[in-house]
Amino acid sequence: MTADTEAQQPLLKNEHAGWVAAETDAAAKRSWTRTARRFLSPVITALIVLVLLALHQYGALPGVEGLASCPAPGALLIKAPRQNLWKNLDLQEAVDIRAWLAEPERGLNLTAHENATDSDNVIHVVEAYQPSKADALAHLANGTHVDRYAHAIINHGPADVIVDYLVGPLPISNETTLRPLSENYHNRIPLNARTTFNYVLLSELLLELLAPLDPVTSDLFNVSVSDGTVTAAGQAPMSYDGTWRRTWVQLKRDTPGAWLHAFDMYFLFDLTGTDVSTYAILAVVHGGKVYKGVNDVIAAWDKGELKRTVEYDTSDWATRARRGKQRDLDDRAGPRSYLPDGARYRVDFQEDYVTWMGWAFYLSFERDMGLHIWDINFRGERIIFELSPQEAMAQYSGSDPHQASTVWLDRAFGMGGSVRPLIKGYDCPAHATLLDATVHEAGSTTRPGAICVFEREGDRPLSRHTGYGPGEMGAVKGYELVVRSVSTVGNYDYIFDYTFQLDGTIEIRLSASGYLQGGAYDASESPYGHQLRPGLMGSLHDHIINYKIDLDVAGVRNSLMRVRMEQEVLDAPWVDLDGWGEVVQTKLVREVVEKEGAFDYAPNAEGAYVVLNTNSTNAWGNPRGYALHPGPLVKLANTRAKRTERSVEWAKHHVAVTRRKETEPCSSSMWNSNLPGAPPVDFGKFLDDESIEQEDLVVWANLGTHHIPRAEDSPNTLTNVATSYVLLVPWNFNDYDVAMESANSVLVNPAGQWEIDEPVRAKHCAPPAEPRLAYDGMQGWREDGTPFDPDEVHEARSQAEQFHMMGMWTRRD
Repeated sequence: MTADTEAQQPLLKNEHAGWVAAETDAAAKRSWTRTARRFLSPVITALIVLVLLALHQYGALPGVEGLASCPAPGALLIKAPRQNLWKNLDLQEAVDIRAWLAEPERGLNLTAHENATDSDNVIHVVEAYQPSKADALAHLANGTHVDRYAHAIINHGPADVIVDYLVGPLPISNETTLRPLSENYHNRIPLNARTTFNYVLLSELLLELLAPLDPVTSDLFNVSVSDGTVTAAGQAPMSYDGTWRRTWVQLKRDTPGAWLHAFDMYFLFDLTGTDVSTYAILAVVHGGKVYKGVNDVIAAWDKGELKRTVEYDTSDWATRARRGKQRDLDDRAGPRSYLPDGARYRVDFQEDYVTWMGWAFYLSFERDMGLHIWDINFRGERIIFELSPQEAMAQYSGSDPHQASTVWLDRAFGMGGSVRPLIKGYDCPAHATLLDATVHEAGSTTRPGAICVFEREGDRPLSRHTGYGPGEMGAVKGYELVVRSVSTVGNYDYIFDYTFQLDGTIEIRLSASGYLQGGAYDASESPYGHQLRPGLMGSLHDHIINYKIDLDVAGVRNSLMRVRMEQEVLDAPWVDLDGWGEVVQTKLVREVVEKEGAFDYAPNAEGAYVVLNTNSTNAWGNPRGYALHPGPLVKLANTRAKRTERSVEWAKHHVAVTRRKETEPCSSSMWNSNLPGAPPVDFGKFLDDESIEQEDLVVWANLGTHHIPRAEDSPNTLTNVATSYVLLVPWNFNDYDVAMESANSVLVNPAGQWEIDEPVRAKHCAPPAEPRLAYDGMQGWREDGTPFDPDEVHEARSQAEQFHMMGMWTRRD
């Protein structure tokens, strides 16, 4: 029997051990059985219905309300001990700030975003500005009042500059002032560094510039501007130091999954300044040959020099449409988790405050990088003051000008602004608690259910042992609390996970999915990736994601210890007694690092970096600390590219440690992407040789992958491979494994018969029925607080994200 034939058999038929022998005897009985079923089936069915109705009437049926249903899965409520100082502005605060900035007294001469061009003064973003750490700690300790501030980013078109302003105190009053936040930036921010465009004017220009190529693109690729079948993708960085702005634009087929439908035609656009009428095509590349402009391409085609070389696959292969043969039993719903006693975590929805199993922390959300976590406490002690993503970069390779020139720094496009409502039951368990996320960019938008919080049982026990002495045998369940958000920046989806464990460990994980940045393929591209379909490929690239971890281990003042392993020849009087001779073994070498620096993890994981307090010890005299245990060791592979000259200094090593400063809140900025030669935030200048012994320290840790695309990355990259993590692990912070406090554990003792000590057992109950999946879009408001209708919200967000895939640039109404 073949595997395919076997898969078609009824369940258990060919699994029953005595099936072959029983089949002969059963044959004689089948005729009688068929006759009996014909008459008895209706009677039996009626009896079953009557029994079920009776059980339902008297409340004996599992799942009947009030008897055997599991508790509702929602989070339990709690009142946060303090106000969330880091929470973003609410809608009214954002409206009030914009109105105040627009008053003539400010002298800003602002134009409403809806009516603005690139040459106007326009507010790009307003959001909360975080208080100083000293003020925040005083507030957390004793409730000291802290004034609330915001910052407002304004593009000054006439002055050719972008300025980040501090606004406050809030609420708006006669005491409110405005000043530039110049102390947070190393260089001026020229307007050419912006990633915003006037897409209406730009689309009209590009239609005009590309339309003459319709006969060429129709012949070579079977697409054209006139019939709306062509789109385009840009690349970054667009400038070196802000004196000019240019991008290579690649043509793609305008179809679902367009990221993968790339064509071998590239345009170098000059987009310098704010006058769209001066924008121009400087060069065109096709077939490895450079043309001076569109007219030269048309002339070459007229001469028969350009030929179609690929018959493209125009099917739906690049979509997520189901395909292939359905697998055995896949028509059954897969396993689901449920909460037999209800949720075991608490949430203050007003203050975005969460507690679980000794953990407690606050959440905040912002435009650039999304979800941040603050004041992380474990068993009553602060472990981390701030845990937040800082930047996500992707650097590509290829022989064509688009792939070879691309370095994305996704902070530029707003990873917070790129989140969407989560798909409940898929992105997160159906029983997860959902939180909203609001961003005040070009107005205000709220993504309902963009953050999820849930508890899960790990796929293995946290600890266990099989033994025979009293108290030796048992296990602790590996429960975890997860806080998750998903950001879709153009083609890529980034899953941000923060996982809290019972022993005090925190896992920071980043997983990637979504579409590859597809390229045009021929044999010469083989060193840079793999062919996915005729003429199409996925290109080699690095993902590096930087995180800020402001650890406060047993206090604010900490040191960095480097632990490494060395081999030694043991010198001991007993060495020669057993006939083995020389003993070579491994020992630990501990070194407190004196100065700030960027560091690499030890080869073969032969060591660790530990943030510890040398003035605080556990019961056994060991300095209390937290260690970094990385997953895949990843740093930027190409450190010599001019397109990353100064903009990503944090990515060139695995980890960096600096003394904390209020003027160094972030390792990057939204403008670093287009200013690699003069970045507004130059992380290299953070490393200024200051002492880090018993100081307030910040760890800047990297996650990432060297992504070698394969056929299995189509249609979308898989999160089981494209994932990276680092564990923050107690290092003598406690006196023992504090997960042993968990009542969700078992002791098995040999006392004649095995004795089972299991304090908590799951109740037998029926989980609540999962409602049918529904999906809601975003809610949006104009700068003055008046609401957009749903279509306007979708259109506004689509325009804001057009740079990665400029479908609207070349799509006619």
